[in-house]
Amino acid sequence: MLIDPFGRKIEYLRISVTDKCNFRCIYCFTHKNWKWLPHHEILRLEEIEEVVKVGAKLGVKRVRITGGEPLVRKNIESLVERIASISGIEDLSLTTNGYFLEELGEKLKKAGLKRINLSLDTLNPEKFYKITGVDGFSKVKRGLELALDLGFSPVKVNVVVIRGFNDEEVLDLAKLTLEKPIEVRFIEFMPIGGNSLWDKSHIVDTQEIKKTLETYRPLLPADSVGGGPAKVFRWEGAKGKIGLISPISEHFCHRCNRFRITADGRLRPCLFSDYEINLKTALREKKVSLEELFLQALKVKPEGHRLNSTLKPMRAIGG
Repeated sequence: MLIDPFGRKIEYLRISVTDKCNFRCIYCFTHKNWKWLPHHEILRLEEIEEVVKVGAKLGVKRVRITGGEPLVRKNIESLVERIASISGIEDLSLTTNGYFLEELGEKLKKAGLKRINLSLDTLNPEKFYKITGVDGFSKVKRGLELALDLGFSPVKVNVVVIRGFNDEEVLDLAKLTLEKPIEVRFIEFMPIGGNSLWDKSHIVDTQEIKKTLETYRPLLPADSVGGGPAKVFRWEGAKGKIGLISPISEHFCHRCNRFRITADGRLRPCLFSDYEINLKTALREKKVSLEELFLQALKVKPEGHRLNSTLKPMRAIGG
């Protein structure tokens, strides 16, 4: 069992399978000269499987596959099948921009994927293009509908709220929950990877978002699946739920239950710290055990973050 010096049980791994992405979102793709990792620097599928097996032996129960955009990784459904078959893994989910769900959704479901988080920051096709750099709103919307049709449960929709960009759409996005069994999750804008767009004037905190939502209808407390940091609510009579995630205005470090694995095989104890432990070298040189490195990460996991802007962009860390 992985219990850190502050009594937090670590049972959740977020694993980035690639730093590549077909979108260029304004809050993520900020390094103009960023170069993708060469293929040999990225963990192989069997290496990711080995990391998860060790994690599971130590008490990890939940795994989320992230990127970059994980669906650009070749044979991603094979990785899903490998992880889904590991003893001790009770929940396997994936975060995606949704663009390739039409092509891969059914394969992922058959392979054993249980849940999907889909990023969708606007319901306006023109604004979608401005935010992502891709004319893909209709395709992503079809991917969302397919995820629901295939029975992924729950389907969560992640919305990064940025003042002056999409904050006026909060109510419209939340209203998706009236007719669809989804959880729309509003996330405060975070200082990741030296983002030149980020400053405090662009933050819309979750208290402001909550007040906006309550102008339509009172919010009732609700439960959520997945053990994440969201405070979850629902409107009476709605088929879905609403989540509020507040890394800026209300730190949830005391409830942190996760480690992150970057695409190049670094174990990252905290999203907002650039301290990392090299698992890839251990995997390939066999000079130190992965179990030892997990325990090392446990010892250095900080009690809380300081919200310093990290050097790596989110696509390199794994969200």
